[in-house]
Amino acid sequence: MEKYFKYYFLEDYLFKTVNKNFYENKYLTPEEFLAIIIWKRNASKTKVIKGINASGKSVKTITNEIYKSTSREEKLQILLGIKNIGIALASAVLTVLYPDEFTVFDYRAKNSLETLNIQIKGNPDNKPKDYFNYVDICEEQRKKYNLSLRDFDRTLWATDFYAGKGGLKETAKKLK
Repeated sequence: MEKYFKYYFLEDYLFKTVNKNFYENKYLTPEEFLAIIIWKRNASKTKVIKGINASGKSVKTITNEIYKSTSREEKLQILLGIKNIGIALASAVLTVLYPDEFTVFDYRAKNSLETLNIQIKGNPDNKPKDYFNYVDICEEQRKKYNLSLRDFDRTLWATDFYAGKGGLKETAKKLK
């Protein structure tokens, strides 16, 4: 039973164990890779599996290519080259592997930045250039709050979860 307990706190497992394994092994196992996909968006796992299988590459090969790549643009492009992996999923994988270099992009983060009146140029969900602009904005903003890039990302998620449209605060008002 002990070996399964780690999955209950999936984010801790990803950022501590999976990240460490990536640097020790220079690749991820299929289970480690899918744990990241499930953490980001469980509904995408079947499409991602199909995309990886269609690529003719293994998870080990793909993630070893990421490990060997020297630029953040190249790392992102490796994942975007897999059918059914877009920037949102790729950003989650890269955030687990490089939490000081990458951050997750999704609608919650975008909504939270807009709430703070921070404008994002372009469409970070579709264009790598716009995604890296988003990462740079987050890097700049996280310094203002004295947070790590990872904790800034968590704060963006939590802000939208609580105060965003349809968030906890708004939904709780419906209760007596």
